[in-house]
Amino acid sequence: MMDDMDQVRQRVDDTPPTEGGQNTEPMPASACASMSDVRREIDRLDRLIVALIADRQTYIEAAGRIKSDRTNVHDAVRIEDVIKKVLAEAARQGLDKDIAEPVWRTLIERCIAHEYKIYDDHNDGT
Repeated sequence: MMDDMDQVRQRVDDTPPTEGGQNTEPMPASACASMSDVRREIDRLDRLIVALIADRQTYIEAAGRIKSDRTNVHDAVRIEDVIKKVLAEAARQGLDKDIAEPVWRTLIERCIAHEYKIYDDHNDGT
């Protein structure tokens, strides 16, 4: 059975690369010998990140459809819980918190805006 990352990788592998990118085996950063190597790997990772965010968006859309009250779309307690979990995982993975926290806060902010739109569309703006 494929785990989440395997499914994302499969979806990305099935997607044609953009602007000269190639679907090749991943190269560890320590093995990169040129900026071309680095850029190819960053492009590969960006495709994975986009696929993950697109998947996350489907759950944001489900939340916007499921929530019964528009005032529940912005949940400050949940936001801080997500940030806490992200920072713990960032530390575990070696991701600098000065990158992780602002990226996730922006992601959450944009997801909330999208969720409001979905909520309003589903509830005819009420």
